[in-house]
Amino acid sequence: MTGAPEILLLALLLDAALGEPAWLWARLPHPAVLMGWLIGWADTRFNRGAHKRRAGIAVLCALVLGAGLLGWLLEVLLPWRMAELLLVAILVAHKSLVQHVAAVAAGLRESLAAGRRAVAMIVGRDTAEMDEPAVVRSGIESAAENLSDGVTAPVFWYLLGGLPGILIYKVTNTADSMIGYRTERHAEFGWASARFDDLLNWIPARVTALLILLTHGRFADWGAVSREARLHRSPNAGWPEAAMARCLGVALSGPRSYEGELRDYPFVHPEGNRTPGPEAIDQATAALWRSWAGICAVAAVLALLT
Repeated sequence: MTGAPEILLLALLLDAALGEPAWLWARLPHPAVLMGWLIGWADTRFNRGAHKRRAGIAVLCALVLGAGLLGWLLEVLLPWRMAELLLVAILVAHKSLVQHVAAVAAGLRESLAAGRRAVAMIVGRDTAEMDEPAVVRSGIESAAENLSDGVTAPVFWYLLGGLPGILIYKVTNTADSMIGYRTERHAEFGWASARFDDLLNWIPARVTALLILLTHGRFADWGAVSREARLHRSPNAGWPEAAMARCLGVALSGPRSYEGELRDYPFVHPEGNRTPGPEAIDQATAALWRSWAGICAVAAVLALLT
């Protein structure tokens, strides 16, 4: 059971045109919100006792099986292709990503405080004491990571597994974002979700790096990106970050604070500009659209071939 490239292409175009209409999601719960409610309930109900890791594995298995079954039922019971088109457009939210990243640049042009507020919407690190370059780097890093997690990976798993594939990926990624952090509460219960999310993102992260390089005519930098990505704290996020850093000429990652604790992470592309301004975020949003165009081109070729 694989996804239809022509449906994907139309979904990408629909999302680019409409984004996520506020009037719609003010009246209906977004699928990601429904997933979040379910995962939050499971966290409250099962994250207790002496066997939290086992409970987390069982919850993840239930989520994956449920998402796969739901996707299969939707494909069987709703042969109307428009329903599949709409669902894919909702789950591959590229325009929303661009808007959130662009808001950081707009905020910085207003004031540093506004830039901090905007970037706090898309990153999990401490933002209250960030200077302007730190805000800019955070916005660009979020653009690169979420291009992989929020666009390339859903596209990849939809093409590979249809609606079951994209729903399994989205529920796993949502679980990782909610319970996958190595906090005292979730170190055991969220272990399975974090590891499975790493597995599902392994190929898409590297595809995203390749996509960024190719759409900037920088394939020759693949070797450097590969070396720097392996120095990143994440097995996957370093790939799109390293590619974006190279194409924009900026240094990313580096020291940052989480919950008041400063962590001295190494820079990705350390010879790049370490004091970028809002214009670098503008370049990052342009890179997001270039990558979107590249995905559309691949979908169009696949549609013609099939």
